[in-house]
Amino acid sequence: MLRSSLSDRLPRPRSLAASFATITILVTMSALPAEARRGHHFHHRSSSDAGMSAVHARANAVRDPVIGEHRGFSAIVVDANSGRALYSRAEHELRHPASVTKVMTLYLLFEQLEKGRLRLDSPLMISQHAAAQAPSKLGLRPGQTISVDNAIKAVVTKSANDIACAIAENVAGDEHSFAQMMTRKAHALGMRNTNYENASGLPDPNQVTTAYDLALLGRAIQERFPRYYRYFSTPSFAYNGALHRNHNHLLGQVEGMDGIKTGYTRASGFNLLTSVRRRGHHIVAVVMGGKTAYTRDRIMAGLIEEHIDGGSSVRTAAAVSEDPQAAEAQEQLAYERTQRAERAAERAQQIAAERLAYAEPQDEPVGQPEPFDRRLNAPVPAAAIPPQESAERPAVRPAFVSGGQKRTADDRDAERKGASPNAKARAGATPVAARDGSTTNGARKIDVTPVSTTPSAIRGGAAKLQLAKADAARPGRPGWMIQIGATDDQEKANQLLVRARSQLQGFPATAKAFTEKVQRGTETLYRARFAGLEEDTAQSACKALKRSGFSCFTTKN
Repeated sequence: MLRSSLSDRLPRPRSLAASFATITILVTMSALPAEARRGHHFHHRSSSDAGMSAVHARANAVRDPVIGEHRGFSAIVVDANSGRALYSRAEHELRHPASVTKVMTLYLLFEQLEKGRLRLDSPLMISQHAAAQAPSKLGLRPGQTISVDNAIKAVVTKSANDIACAIAENVAGDEHSFAQMMTRKAHALGMRNTNYENASGLPDPNQVTTAYDLALLGRAIQERFPRYYRYFSTPSFAYNGALHRNHNHLLGQVEGMDGIKTGYTRASGFNLLTSVRRRGHHIVAVVMGGKTAYTRDRIMAGLIEEHIDGGSSVRTAAAVSEDPQAAEAQEQLAYERTQRAERAAERAQQIAAERLAYAEPQDEPVGQPEPFDRRLNAPVPAAAIPPQESAERPAVRPAFVSGGQKRTADDRDAERKGASPNAKARAGATPVAARDGSTTNGARKIDVTPVSTTPSAIRGGAAKLQLAKADAARPGRPGWMIQIGATDDQEKANQLLVRARSQLQGFPATAKAFTEKVQRGTETLYRARFAGLEEDTAQSACKALKRSGFSCFTTKN
């Protein structure tokens, strides 16, 4: 069906060369996987459904002997001029990006160049961690440096994992923090089903994306950085006497192709993200899960030839823009989901420990047992009788109350005889009739609020005093914020802020501590945040807090 419909659309060949080209396209399209040949409909799935599938898939990924489980063919062809999908198949299904990850790595590097924080001749240091990355790699040793210009070329052509890791560390301090930046940027661009765990694309079960998201990234990077996007058309790169050729074999073979990136792992299959401009038309295409590099390339070439003329020749689509609020919302939901999971796991451990302790048999005391009749008539120790609990118990039960009145010897004697001085006083009180006809002693009831003097309570009181002026709502000042936690208790959030400020030397003096109350369904959480920071200051403070063991992320106020 696809072959006949395609041949009907192709012009009749006027030469031997044209006949050969027509046959090539038909053969290429016949190589499409069965699921790709079944239709060209554009299916849209809600982000909530996609998010739920991501959660379930990540939970099951650890059971796969190959690192990652999201396999299978998926593809999309997008008209960059109109933003319309010309072809799509499983475009919202999760897949592993492999080395196509490096497109986002370079996106963040291009941002650094655009902001002037780095130059093309700036040196990037190679760490021991970067040098230890698995191939494909350039092979630099720890302590060596490489210029930003050569680093970009090494990533584009050689797909060097060690250099991608070095870029991450030089930009964010460590690869994990850089991966978080990548994920935030992806969500800001609208790539809702994308999550990054490293900068290179090396196997990780939680490193996932979709064909739809990669097409969005392919459009965004060339619209945002036209000056630096030209690197993706680099055919080869010479470094230290070795020539490294671009892994994109369609460069120079398909008319109008200007980039951009290939990728492969065992879990992902063979992936390819391309961009083609021809006669005013511009398409961005993605193929994921190819069986071999050859079939992937043939499928991509066939899709390009079939759809390049089906798009608009006039630009009407708006540029892909970033939405920081969307990124913050996605990250906040993920962060709070993790916090709830950790609290649930901790509570489950407590319950299991309590049940185990209750189930364990108690050993009988070693020694000569007393005769049965003596044990039966022996007085019951006072400690063995549980105290009578009132209907309303105080929230805090102190171990001791400072300044409490001590019992005298007479009091203790009275207790042994079955009565206490207080009981005698109550016995002499005049009964008072209640409205319902019952009577009660006339002694006036005194409510005593217990005061805890345990070390933790004292520290909590100090935290309250130190943060008494902390805002209950988000400060109105512009700038950046950092969040270090979200708990179900405001006092815990305040103590977390105090601990963060006290443990971090050189904490920004302009940082304003506050807690923010949020409602998530039936659960109330209190976010612990610092506001009033510049972006650079917030990023550096967050890195230092992470090194001290705190959870932390930055967001714009």
